[in-house]
Amino acid sequence: QVQLVESGGGLVQAGGSLTLSCTAAVASGRTFSNYAMGWFREAPWKDREFVAAISWNGDNTYYSESLKGRLTIVRDNSKSTVYLLMNNLKPEDTAVYFCAAERWGTGTEMAYEYDYWGQGTQVNVSS
Repeated sequence: QVQLVESGGGLVQAGGSLTLSCTAAVASGRTFSNYAMGWFREAPWKDREFVAAISWNGDNTYYSESLKGRLTIVRDNSKSTVYLLMNNLKPEDTAVYFCAAERWGTGTEMAYEYDYWGQGTQVNVSS
């Protein structure tokens, strides 16, 4: 069992930056470093969208093609935390951002492959 808690959302002006954090509590028998981590977002009246993912050891990262260049995903296994650094934010980035954990450790863009999800953190970008 993995519990995920996101933080760092808020209101930011267009062109600004935010860093989202997701901290995991992992049941005994496994550790945070067993899991790949992903970020997804959900805007009003839109489907959940892949944002970024990172493999268990951080060696492999994946980004949405439409967002690439404005994002960086990193993880600190010693803190059981994954971060999403977002730059040059646009009003269309307004959404609830979710982190997710995938037990195979490789990382994927497919939401259905993730086993655990956080509750999300709201990001609002004003024009």
